[in-house]
Amino acid sequence: MGRVLGVDLGARRIGLALSDPTQLIASPLRVLERSGDADADRQAIVAAARAEEAGTVVIGWPKEMSGKRGAAATAASAEVEALRTLAPDLAFELVDERLTTVIAQRSLIESGMTRKKRKGTVDKVAAAVILQSYLDAHR
Repeated sequence: MGRVLGVDLGARRIGLALSDPTQLIASPLRVLERSGDADADRQAIVAAARAEEAGTVVIGWPKEMSGKRGAAATAASAEVEALRTLAPDLAFELVDERLTTVIAQRSLIESGMTRKKRKGTVDKVAAAVILQSYLDAHR
C-alpha cells in the first residue's frame, strides 16, 4: 500500500505530514523552512517523500471560500506540475485545504501550546489535516 506524504505549501514554511503504512492515520512530520530557491524546496519535498517511502504526495490546494481558484490555488497547481516533472515516479494530488490552518491553530490552542511554539508547529499540523482529509476520502 505504501505511505502518503501530505504537504502544506506556505510562503515561509512547508509543512509535511506522513500517513501510516495502512493509510489510515496522518501524523505531523516536520516543517521545512523556505530556502528562497523554489527548485531546492521542490527537491526537499521529493527527498522527504523518498526518504519516508511515500509513493503519493498530497498537496494542499488553497481554493477561495467560494470554491473558485485564486492566485494561491493557481500557484499550488504550478508547483504540482513542477514536482511531477522533477519526480515522474511519484504520484502528486491536490486536495482542498480550505480552513486547514484554522483547524490546526484551534487544535494547538486547545492543547495549551504557547503562541511561540505554535508558530513552528502549525504548518505540519495543517499538512496532517490535509492528509487526513485525503485518507478519509479514499477509504
